[in-house]
Amino acid sequence: MTDVIEVLGAAGVELRNMKRLLGDAGESAWDLLLDWLVDDWFRLDVLGLENIPADGPAVVVANHSGAWGLDAFVLQKVFTRTIHRPLHVPAAPLVFRIPVIGSYARKKGAIPLDPLLGLEHLNAGELVGVFPEGISGLEKPFGQRYRLRPFSPGFAVTAVRAGAPVVPVSVIGAEEACPRMGEVPALARLLDLPYFPITPVFPLPSKWLVTVGEPIPAPPRPTSYAERSAAARRLCADTQAAVQDLVDRERGRRDTPFW
Repeated sequence: MTDVIEVLGAAGVELRNMKRLLGDAGESAWDLLLDWLVDDWFRLDVLGLENIPADGPAVVVANHSGAWGLDAFVLQKVFTRTIHRPLHVPAAPLVFRIPVIGSYARKKGAIPLDPLLGLEHLNAGELVGVFPEGISGLEKPFGQRYRLRPFSPGFAVTAVRAGAPVVPVSVIGAEEACPRMGEVPALARLLDLPYFPITPVFPLPSKWLVTVGEPIPAPPRPTSYAERSAAARRLCADTQAAVQDLVDRERGRRDTPFW
Protein backbone atom coordinates (compact mmCIF):
# COMPACT_ATOMS: atom_id res chain seq x y z
CA MET A 1 0.00 0.00 0.00
CA THR A 2 2.86 2.37 0.84
CA ASP A 3 4.36 1.80 -2.60
CA VAL A 4 1.02 2.58 -4.28
CA ILE A 5 0.66 5.81 -2.30
CA GLU A 6 4.20 6.84 -3.23
CA VAL A 7 3.54 6.12 -6.92
CA LEU A 8 0.28 8.09 -6.87
CA GLY A 9 1.99 10.95 -5.07
CA ALA A 10 4.81 11.02 -7.62
CA ALA A 11 2.28 10.93 -10.46
CA GLY A 12 0.43 13.87 -8.92
CA VAL A 13 3.65 15.88 -8.68
CA GLU A 14 4.48 15.09 -12.30
CA LEU A 15 0.99 16.13 -13.41
CA ARG A 16 1.27 19.45 -11.56
CA ASN A 17 4.70 20.04 -13.10
CA MET A 18 3.32 19.24 -16.56
CA LYS A 19 0.42 21.69 -16.08
CA ARG A 20 2.85 24.37 -14.92
CA LEU A 21 5.12 23.82 -17.92
CA LEU A 22 2.19 23.90 -20.31
CA GLY A 23 0.92 27.05 -18.63
CA ASP A 24 4.34 28.70 -18.90
CA ALA A 25 4.59 27.70 -22.57
CA GLY A 26 1.13 29.11 -23.25
CA GLU A 27 1.94 32.39 -21.54
CA SER A 28 5.19 32.69 -23.48
CA ALA A 29 3.32 32.05 -26.73
CA TRP A 30 0.70 34.69 -25.85
CA ASP A 31 3.47 37.17 -25.01
CA LEU A 32 5.19 36.52 -28.35
CA LEU A 33 1.87 36.89 -30.16
CA LEU A 34 1.29 40.25 -28.47
CA ASP A 35 4.77 41.41 -29.49
CA TRP A 36 4.05 40.45 -33.09
CA LEU A 37 0.62 42.09 -33.06
CA VAL A 38 2.00 45.32 -31.60
CA ASP A 39 5.05 45.59 -33.86
CA ASP A 40 4.03 44.03 -37.17
CA TRP A 41 0.27 43.58 -37.39
CA PHE A 42 -0.92 46.82 -35.74
CA ARG A 43 2.29 48.81 -36.46
CA LEU A 44 1.76 50.60 -33.17
CA ASP A 45 3.01 54.16 -32.69
CA VAL A 46 3.20 55.71 -29.21
CA LEU A 47 3.23 59.44 -28.55
CA GLY A 48 3.53 61.50 -25.37
CA LEU A 49 5.30 58.99 -23.10
CA GLU A 50 7.08 61.92 -21.46
CA ASN A 51 3.73 62.71 -19.80
CA ILE A 52 3.92 59.54 -17.69
CA PRO A 53 5.57 60.32 -14.33
CA ALA A 54 8.99 58.71 -14.06
CA ASP A 55 8.12 57.72 -10.52
CA GLY A 56 5.29 58.07 -8.05
CA PRO A 57 1.63 57.20 -8.44
CA ALA A 58 -0.67 58.02 -11.35
CA VAL A 59 -4.02 56.85 -12.65
CA VAL A 60 -3.84 56.15 -16.38
CA VAL A 61 -7.30 56.53 -17.96
CA ALA A 62 -8.00 55.29 -21.50
CA ASN A 63 -10.93 54.79 -23.81
CA HIS A 64 -12.13 51.18 -24.05
CA SER A 65 -12.81 49.91 -27.55
CA GLY A 66 -12.88 46.87 -29.78
CA ALA A 67 -15.19 43.93 -29.17
CA TRP A 68 -12.78 41.85 -27.09
CA GLY A 69 -10.90 44.44 -25.00
CA LEU A 70 -7.51 43.73 -26.56
CA ASP A 71 -6.56 47.34 -25.86
CA ALA A 72 -5.86 46.55 -22.19
CA PHE A 73 -3.19 43.98 -23.11
CA VAL A 74 -1.65 46.31 -25.70
CA LEU A 75 -1.49 49.19 -23.22
CA GLN A 76 0.17 46.99 -20.59
CA LYS A 77 2.68 45.87 -23.20
CA VAL A 78 3.44 49.49 -24.15
CA PHE A 79 4.16 50.52 -20.57
CA THR A 80 6.34 47.57 -19.62
CA ARG A 81 8.37 47.77 -22.85
CA THR A 82 8.88 51.52 -23.08
CA ILE A 83 8.97 53.07 -19.61
CA HIS A 84 9.60 49.82 -17.70
CA ARG A 85 6.85 50.49 -15.21
CA PRO A 86 4.14 47.87 -14.72
CA LEU A 87 0.58 49.04 -15.25
CA HIS A 88 -1.84 47.54 -12.73
CA VAL A 89 -5.18 47.20 -14.50
CA PRO A 90 -8.26 46.20 -12.45
CA ALA A 91 -9.88 43.35 -14.37
CA ALA A 92 -13.22 41.59 -14.10
CA PRO A 93 -13.25 38.03 -12.66
CA LEU A 94 -13.93 36.69 -16.16
CA VAL A 95 -10.42 37.66 -17.29
CA PHE A 96 -8.76 35.52 -14.62
CA ARG A 97 -10.92 32.52 -15.54
CA ILE A 98 -9.57 32.37 -19.11
CA PRO A 99 -6.84 29.72 -19.40
CA VAL A 100 -3.34 31.12 -20.06
CA ILE A 101 -4.57 34.69 -20.60
CA GLY A 102 -5.78 34.97 -17.01
CA SER A 103 -2.50 33.87 -15.45
CA TYR A 104 -0.56 35.99 -17.96
CA ALA A 105 -2.59 39.08 -17.10
CA ARG A 106 -2.02 38.55 -13.38
CA LYS A 107 1.74 38.20 -13.83
CA LYS A 108 1.85 41.40 -15.90
CA GLY A 109 0.06 43.45 -13.26
CA ALA A 110 -3.68 42.89 -13.65
CA ILE A 111 -5.48 43.04 -10.31
CA PRO A 112 -8.96 41.91 -9.23
CA LEU A 113 -11.65 44.52 -9.78
CA ASP A 114 -12.87 46.07 -6.54
CA PRO A 115 -14.35 49.42 -5.44
CA LEU A 116 -10.92 50.80 -4.45
CA LEU A 117 -9.55 50.37 -8.01
CA GLY A 118 -5.94 49.78 -7.03
CA LEU A 119 -5.71 52.30 -4.20
CA GLU A 120 -3.05 50.23 -2.42
CA HIS A 121 -0.86 50.31 -5.55
CA LEU A 122 -1.22 54.08 -5.83
CA ASN A 123 -0.31 54.46 -2.17
CA ALA A 124 2.80 52.40 -2.95
CA GLY A 125 3.76 54.85 -5.71
CA GLU A 126 2.74 52.65 -8.66
CA LEU A 127 0.71 53.13 -11.84
CA VAL A 128 -2.90 52.00 -12.13
CA GLY A 129 -4.66 51.83 -15.51
CA VAL A 130 -8.44 52.01 -15.85
CA PHE A 131 -11.04 51.96 -18.62
CA PRO A 132 -13.96 53.84 -17.02
CA GLU A 133 -16.39 53.04 -19.85
CA GLY A 134 -16.30 49.43 -18.68
CA ILE A 135 -18.09 46.80 -20.74
CA SER A 136 -20.28 49.46 -22.36
CA GLY A 137 -17.18 50.69 -24.19
CA LEU A 138 -16.79 47.28 -25.83
CA GLU A 139 -20.49 46.99 -26.67
CA LYS A 140 -20.55 50.07 -28.91
CA PRO A 141 -21.78 49.31 -32.43
CA PHE A 142 -19.19 49.98 -35.13
CA GLY A 143 -21.19 52.97 -36.31
CA GLN A 144 -20.64 54.62 -32.90
CA ARG A 145 -16.90 53.88 -32.68
CA TYR A 146 -14.76 56.29 -30.68
CA ARG A 147 -17.78 57.96 -29.08
CA LEU A 148 -17.03 57.52 -25.42
CA ARG A 149 -19.68 56.10 -23.12
CA PRO A 150 -20.17 57.84 -19.75
CA PHE A 151 -17.24 57.28 -17.39
CA SER A 152 -17.81 55.57 -14.07
CA PRO A 153 -16.41 57.97 -11.43
CA GLY A 154 -14.74 55.31 -9.27
CA PHE A 155 -11.26 56.06 -10.65
CA ALA A 156 -11.66 59.74 -9.77
CA VAL A 157 -12.67 58.92 -6.20
CA THR A 158 -9.56 56.76 -5.89
CA ALA A 159 -7.32 59.44 -7.43
CA VAL A 160 -8.63 62.06 -4.99
CA ARG A 161 -8.08 59.72 -2.04
CA ALA A 162 -4.53 58.90 -3.16
CA GLY A 163 -3.66 62.43 -4.28
CA ALA A 164 -2.54 60.94 -7.60
CA PRO A 165 -2.61 62.73 -10.96
CA VAL A 166 -4.78 61.37 -13.76
CA VAL A 167 -3.14 60.78 -17.13
CA PRO A 168 -5.57 60.68 -20.12
CA VAL A 169 -4.73 58.23 -22.91
CA SER A 170 -6.33 57.64 -26.28
CA VAL A 171 -6.15 54.27 -28.03
CA ILE A 172 -6.88 54.42 -31.75
CA GLY A 173 -7.13 51.25 -33.82
CA ALA A 174 -8.93 48.77 -31.58
CA GLU A 175 -12.35 49.68 -32.99
CA GLU A 176 -11.28 48.66 -36.50
CA ALA A 177 -9.23 45.64 -35.37
CA CYS A 178 -12.16 44.04 -33.53
CA PRO A 179 -15.30 45.76 -34.82
CA ARG A 180 -18.52 44.82 -33.06
CA MET A 181 -21.01 43.95 -35.77
CA GLY A 182 -23.64 42.42 -33.49
CA GLU A 183 -23.99 40.00 -30.61
CA VAL A 184 -25.39 36.58 -29.74
CA PRO A 185 -27.22 36.79 -26.37
CA ALA A 186 -27.85 33.02 -26.23
CA LEU A 187 -24.11 32.28 -26.41
CA ALA A 188 -23.40 34.91 -23.79
CA ARG A 189 -25.83 33.21 -21.39
CA LEU A 190 -24.46 29.76 -22.20
CA LEU A 191 -20.85 30.79 -21.60
CA ASP A 192 -21.66 33.10 -18.66
CA LEU A 193 -20.24 36.13 -20.44
CA PRO A 194 -21.39 39.77 -20.21
CA TYR A 195 -22.01 39.60 -23.96
CA PHE A 196 -20.83 37.58 -26.97
CA PRO A 197 -19.97 39.85 -29.91
CA ILE A 198 -20.06 39.09 -33.61
CA THR A 199 -16.57 40.13 -34.68
CA PRO A 200 -13.67 38.70 -36.72
CA VAL A 201 -12.08 35.65 -35.09
CA PHE A 202 -8.62 37.19 -35.56
CA PRO A 203 -8.01 40.97 -35.25
CA LEU A 204 -7.94 42.90 -38.50
CA PRO A 205 -4.65 44.68 -39.42
CA SER A 206 -5.67 48.18 -38.36
CA LYS A 207 -3.12 50.89 -37.68
CA TRP A 208 -2.86 51.55 -33.91
CA LEU A 209 -1.86 54.80 -32.24
CA VAL A 210 -1.56 55.28 -28.47
CA THR A 211 -1.27 58.90 -27.33
CA VAL A 212 -0.59 59.98 -23.75
CA GLY A 213 -1.97 63.38 -22.81
CA GLU A 214 -0.84 65.85 -20.18
CA PRO A 215 -1.53 64.82 -16.57
CA ILE A 216 -4.48 66.31 -14.74
CA PRO A 217 -3.40 67.04 -11.15
CA ALA A 218 -5.57 65.60 -8.42
CA PRO A 219 -7.20 68.32 -6.33
CA PRO A 220 -6.15 68.74 -2.70
CA ARG A 221 -8.16 66.23 -0.74
CA PRO A 222 -11.26 67.96 0.67
CA THR A 223 -12.15 67.36 4.29
CA SER A 224 -15.85 66.62 3.98
CA TYR A 225 -17.54 63.78 2.14
CA ALA A 226 -19.68 66.18 0.09
CA GLU A 227 -16.61 68.12 -1.05
CA ARG A 228 -14.71 64.92 -1.90
CA SER A 229 -17.66 63.66 -3.92
CA ALA A 230 -17.94 66.93 -5.81
CA ALA A 231 -14.19 66.99 -6.49
CA ALA A 232 -14.32 63.42 -7.83
CA ARG A 233 -17.24 64.26 -10.14
CA ARG A 234 -15.36 67.26 -11.54
CA LEU A 235 -12.21 65.20 -12.04
CA CYS A 236 -14.21 62.47 -13.78
CA ALA A 237 -15.86 64.97 -16.15
CA ASP A 238 -12.55 66.72 -16.91
CA THR A 239 -10.86 63.39 -17.61
CA GLN A 240 -13.58 62.17 -19.97
CA ALA A 241 -13.43 65.44 -21.87
CA ALA A 242 -9.62 65.17 -22.12
CA VAL A 243 -9.74 61.58 -23.39
CA GLN A 244 -12.47 62.39 -25.93
CA ASP A 245 -10.48 65.38 -27.19
CA LEU A 246 -7.42 63.16 -27.61
CA VAL A 247 -9.42 60.50 -29.43
CA ASP A 248 -10.99 63.03 -31.81
CA ARG A 249 -7.62 64.65 -32.55
CA GLU A 250 -5.56 61.49 -32.93
CA ARG A 251 -7.94 59.74 -35.35
CA GLY A 252 -6.83 62.25 -37.97
CA ARG A 253 -3.18 61.20 -37.71
CA ARG A 254 -3.79 57.96 -39.63
CA ASP A 255 -3.80 58.09 -43.41
CA THR A 256 -6.01 54.98 -43.39
CA PRO A 257 -7.24 52.68 -40.63
CA PHE A 258 -5.79 49.68 -42.50
CA TRP A 259 -2.79 48.71 -44.57
